[in-house]
Amino acid sequence: MRRHNGNMNGERYLGNTNTTEVHDLDNEQASCQINKIIMAGNDKPFTTTNEAKRLGYDNCHWCIGGSTR
Repeated sequence: MRRHNGNMNGERYLGNTNTTEVHDLDNEQASCQINKIIMAGNDKPFTTTNEAKRLGYDNCHWCIGGSTR
């Protein structure tokens, strides 16, 4: 579910600045704990996964898959 709180403005992808993991909010899973990420202030919005990867973010295992961690 896309968010409009914290740093998010309806973007599809949310980066966790604490873990450098990127999440797909259109395929969010309970294991992603998106609300906790936003409440901690660790949310960084992205419009594409390529944008996140350029900044060193890895895919979330649960909502995107293909994590390299």
